[in-house]
Amino acid sequence: MKVSELRELIQAENMTPALSEDREITCGYVCDLLSWVMAHGDEGMAWVTVQTHMNVVAVAVLSEMACIVLPENIRMEAESLQKANDEGMAVLTSPLTAYEICGRMMASGVPAHN
Repeated sequence: MKVSELRELIQAENMTPALSEDREITCGYVCDLLSWVMAHGDEGMAWVTVQTHMNVVAVAVLSEMACIVLPENIRMEAESLQKANDEGMAVLTSPLTAYEICGRMMASGVPAHN
């Protein structure tokens, strides 16, 4: 699944529209503890989190994730969005809950992180 397909699946808005949505999603993950995500993050991951600060972008870039997904229409701060754009990290925001987002990803064949 590509980021563009995930965006449609979860009725999300792309908060970084200047970036390509062609990255392939290899797995999904939901967690808000950054140190835990740093230890378990993986290339191509779609990471669902409620956190929106600059360190979220840094962790996603470090792990070469496909995108950051914010549930419940959470908005990322302008400074963090600028960093995401600069680093090429797509950020989506969805009206769905984290639970619903992950359920839809699983039902569509996106595997959980091993």
